[in-house]
Amino acid sequence: MDVRGPAGVLCSGGLDSAVLLIELAATAGQVVPLFVRAGHPWETAERQALDRFLAAVTEPRIAPVHELAIPMGDVYGDHWSVTGTAPGWDAPDAEVEIKGRNLVLLAKAFVLAALEGWPTLALGSLAGNPFPDATPSFFTDYARVASQGTGAEIAVVLPYRGLHKDDVIRRGRDLPLHLTLSCNRPDAAGRHCGDCNKCRERIEAFARAGVQDRTQYQRVR
Repeated sequence: MDVRGPAGVLCSGGLDSAVLLIELAATAGQVVPLFVRAGHPWETAERQALDRFLAAVTEPRIAPVHELAIPMGDVYGDHWSVTGTAPGWDAPDAEVEIKGRNLVLLAKAFVLAALEGWPTLALGSLAGNPFPDATPSFFTDYARVASQGTGAEIAVVLPYRGLHKDDVIRRGRDLPLHLTLSCNRPDAAGRHCGDCNKCRERIEAFARAGVQDRTQYQRVR
């Protein structure tokens, strides 16, 4: 991955962004994990997962986590991502979508990158993501407009856009992936529910990858 550093990496505490963070640290030289709080009920568990992962890998080229707040409750209202009533195991993509998610994540991150002089922002967006704010053309257009608006030339890169989650798991198989979090309904201890759409994607991806899944689930199907 040819990415200029320092690079800001959008990190949710999930396995895709965790693996990306480690790989970019090796190639870009310095990376800054960016954790965005938008008011979703799983964010505290995600941040704790990210902290546990970073403590376990002890990578000196990763800067301390920079946390940003963009409260979205006044926009999303009674959407499941605010109320916590997450779609279940078999929920289709249309039910899982959080409208404008990447638009929100990048908004403040882009201004921060301009102020700090970072030439790159990176996301762990994967192949097959069906949402309109996850297409390569969206990210290209966003970077162009946001660079114009901030007066700073900043690239938005998607190193995993051609990969699926099982591909990422294979790449990160030697990392403590069990410490990451990919769940819409984690419990107070940060355990995956084992019954939501995101847990299904995680469980099935580990199986396809042929990698042992050491994740703690509240429920095992």
